[in-house]
Amino acid sequence: MIIPKSTLIVSCQAPFDSPLFDPKIIAAMAKASINQGAKGIRINTPDHVKQVRKELPNIPIIGLWKQDYSGYDIYITPCYQDAVAIAEAGADIIAIDGTLRKRPQGEKLADLIDNIHQKLGKLVMADVDTIESAIASAKAGADFVGTTLYGYTKETKNCHPPGFSLLEEMNQKLTVPIIAEGGISTPEQAKKALNYGAYSVVVGTAITGIDLKVKAFQSMFE
Repeated sequence: MIIPKSTLIVSCQAPFDSPLFDPKIIAAMAKASINQGAKGIRINTPDHVKQVRKELPNIPIIGLWKQDYSGYDIYITPCYQDAVAIAEAGADIIAIDGTLRKRPQGEKLADLIDNIHQKLGKLVMADVDTIESAIASAKAGADFVGTTLYGYTKETKNCHPPGFSLLEEMNQKLTVPIIAEGGISTPEQAKKALNYGAYSVVVGTAITGIDLKVKAFQSMFE
């Protein structure tokens, strides 16, 4: 299943230590999002993807698995074995780290993408931080490239999402569909992303990030 163009994708995730980090609760968030018009869902972990797929069998799912590998900074579906688990859980598109950072097990970005295509039969979304990593991911065969990691890597530590400047440059230099993700907190910003050339827009914390939003409000009372 392919996500339609110019549509909303909702990232339904929660911190590992949150009561919301439960497959059924994540699936409920996903169903509520689809009920209100979202056309795709972005989900972390095999268990959550599996539950969402069970309850939303006909909805496109971008799946990923945040994994920590000692000595490496990348964490979004870092290795092929992580992609296998997400594919088997039922994701249609597998999101991976598409930055230029060192990868675990000596894996190469192009090889990872090729294996996901050839062995798993899934599409790939490369989450990037810079125009250099965006171009590299597109050349490596990514089906979608997202602005997800803009502002979240050492290379972009002084940048603040949403990455509209990156989005605009990607739109000028890439031919693959671009997904705007990261820091989009209002409907107006989502519309702006589409105007800058985004194929679709992912919104997470602004819709489903209860823990982070309450924490932000609570900080004003301390």
